[in-house]
Amino acid sequence: MPVPVTIIMIEDDEGHARLIERNIRRSGIHNEIIPFATGADALKYLFGSDGDAGKHEGQGLLILLDLNLPDMTGIEILRQVKENSILKSAPVVVLTTTDDSSEIKRCYELGCNVYITKPVNYEGFANAIRQLGLFFSVIQVPSTEP
Repeated sequence: MPVPVTIIMIEDDEGHARLIERNIRRSGIHNEIIPFATGADALKYLFGSDGDAGKHEGQGLLILLDLNLPDMTGIEILRQVKENSILKSAPVVVLTTTDDSSEIKRCYELGCNVYITKPVNYEGFANAIRQLGLFFSVIQVPSTEP
């Protein structure tokens, strides 16, 4: 039986966070979404008080990650997630305004699964998120096992 997938959304722009959640829901995805506005808060949740992410063992996680956060880069979060034996199998979808080719390459080298550049206009952004929601409805996410 598949493990329920929790979506960890790391996005500092409150308007983008609301738009992302609303359009994921419009695509029929009803999974729990846990939002974080800072990298520090997200890492604290992901790694827990023991720092080894043990509380997530056996869970299904999918991480939506903005690269431009107020307190650290999303690349640093991606690196830490993919270096952890428990979290490394969690799919990471980078969803950011950055379209720099070297940054995109770096994210894939560190293990991101999908890199999406946020469209500038509202309708394009909303449409991209609805399509992402449809993608979420068909992908298989492994449980986080070391």
